[in-house]
Amino acid sequence: MSYLDRIQTCNNFDPTDYHGLLIDGEIYGQVQPDFAEHLREWAELFTVTADAVRLNPALLDYHERTLAVAPVFQELHARGVIDSWVGEAYPVTHAFGATAQMEVERAATNFLGVKSFGIHLNGLVRKADGIHVWVATRSRDKPFWPGKLDQMVAGGQPVGLGLLDNVVKESQEEANIPAALARQAQAVGTVSYRQAGWRGLDNSTIYIYDLWLPEDFEPENTDGEVLQFELLPLVEIARMTETTDDFKDNCNLVNIDLLLRMGVITPQHPEYSAIHAALTR
Repeated sequence: MSYLDRIQTCNNFDPTDYHGLLIDGEIYGQVQPDFAEHLREWAELFTVTADAVRLNPALLDYHERTLAVAPVFQELHARGVIDSWVGEAYPVTHAFGATAQMEVERAATNFLGVKSFGIHLNGLVRKADGIHVWVATRSRDKPFWPGKLDQMVAGGQPVGLGLLDNVVKESQEEANIPAALARQAQAVGTVSYRQAGWRGLDNSTIYIYDLWLPEDFEPENTDGEVLQFELLPLVEIARMTETTDDFKDNCNLVNIDLLLRMGVITPQHPEYSAIHAALTR
């Protein structure tokens, strides 16, 4: 494996395998044909053709659309088609902060292939022998990616919450970081990817934050989603990212971004230009 392989794993989307999700004449998502067939049952809401799923144009605004589609996803969850339920509302939009057409349950976003957003927080410590990074091991009973390594703090971005406010919330829940300390987190960039899987399309942008922590700070999980935390040298993060499958797929992207910014992946790396271009395209 290589850094480029990690990036390509998260960018395997082929639009020819999907139906465009059209709302008010614009494409807002990508729907797998099998899931489109489930939506065909609600013909008063969705028109399914050979290449598109169109939401009924008679639904004129955010509120009407949200109320109309919510029972559909609840029923598909009850049938086991949508295999989980988070209880968080996500906006259906082209870009973070842009006008949203409606909101949907987080668990439905991949099935619809709509744009989603999240935050990942690098917990960094300066020590005498270099930079170290706090890494979380996901709980074994997580429905997705159980036991995989993750950033110290990470979470989806629901409706009605600012990015930094979400960092503070997730930091408290996942690592017991005091709010005053969490608010020192620095926004350092984004990575976007489109990863196809059996649940549909994960079409996501991650907002990346760095938080420099005192040497004596130790994160402690409070919501049961993390099995343990471990403080690892940055060079070990580089080795594991490049040569193992230990990290959750999209966490590898955040790691590669960190390694580029910290000068661990240098211009002397034989694939440096390709790595940089693939990560930021």
